[in-house]
Amino acid sequence: MPSAEIITIGTEILLGEIVDTNSAWLARKLRDLNIDVFRTSTVGDNVSRIAEIIRETLKRADIIITTGGLGPTIDDPTREAVALAFDVQTVYLPELWDQIVERMQRFGRTPTENQKRQAFVPQGALPIKNAVGTAPAFIMETGTKCLIALPGVPREMEYLAENEIFPYLRKRYDLRGVIKARVLHTAGMGESVIDEHIGEFEKLSNPTVGLAAHYGVVDIRITAKALSEEEADRQIAKIESAIRQKLGHVIYGTDDETLEAVVLDTLASLGYTLTVIEAGTGGELARRLAGANRPVFLGGQILPALVEKQALAQALAAQKQATGASIGLGIAVMTATGASQAEFALITPAATITETRGYGGHPKNAAAWAVNSALDWLRNAVKT
Repeated sequence: MPSAEIITIGTEILLGEIVDTNSAWLARKLRDLNIDVFRTSTVGDNVSRIAEIIRETLKRADIIITTGGLGPTIDDPTREAVALAFDVQTVYLPELWDQIVERMQRFGRTPTENQKRQAFVPQGALPIKNAVGTAPAFIMETGTKCLIALPGVPREMEYLAENEIFPYLRKRYDLRGVIKARVLHTAGMGESVIDEHIGEFEKLSNPTVGLAAHYGVVDIRITAKALSEEEADRQIAKIESAIRQKLGHVIYGTDDETLEAVVLDTLASLGYTLTVIEAGTGGELARRLAGANRPVFLGGQILPALVEKQALAQALAAQKQATGASIGLGIAVMTATGASQAEFALITPAATITETRGYGGHPKNAAAWAVNSALDWLRNAVKT
């Protein structure tokens, strides 16, 4: 199985002006091709530094994919850097220039002289026509290894990867297997406790099992390598079943399922509707519930100031009556460094319940933790 590394190029990424989404997209796609991605890195628009990191990466990886630095301006240095790393010159390819001119004319524009830079590639490179942009990509091969230079514009990069690069990689490396992943979402149990329950699975080599803690929720990722999707699915299903036996209702969903959608679907199955009130959260509870787009959510109210537990329950009762909802859920968050606190109130057809919980994480994360905790509290209160 070949290994790969991804290098994103752009000083704007290092300065925090834009977020690198290309690496995450490529890593997921390469995983599905059964290619191991061992590292990602970012380097600024500097020819010598780009060349240096390419040389280093060639010593480790079979496949290097770079994104960015293929534009027409002086600060687009990828072509020159790759040529330097491979100890060759850049060469002008008239057919690339013809492609650029044709594409510009299609939109009624005349290419500028500096755009000729995009018709240069390192000597020996395999040029890749860009049907959705003006920056051609290229591939450099050396023995069993290759470097693939792609544009940094995400849509252009994705198009070229899907239509040109992935077919090339399948053929060059005779890629037949797949890597599939499934994520189990949990709430109500901390990462360390989950680790105690399923630590035996985290020692497996295939499928692999890993944990990722968020604010009040923990994800369990099961990743399997196999020769077919069917075999990978069978491997994952076996481990998932065993983990579910260990954790039970702590698992609330999988993959793209969200806690708020799961809660609202549960309420809908019971014939309930929901309204909420909140303070100190910036409206995150209502925003997430509204984003789930379920008719059982009847809206929410943001309180103008922090309230105590009794006042929270009273305000919630008034909101529930005003909306006619079956269930009311309220949270009020009071943040402080290392000692944040949240008041919770829940009114169901059977009872009114209040609770106080403390949070020791960063104050800026207290609202997200409180919302997840409140939703999980509601999920368990109404579970069938």
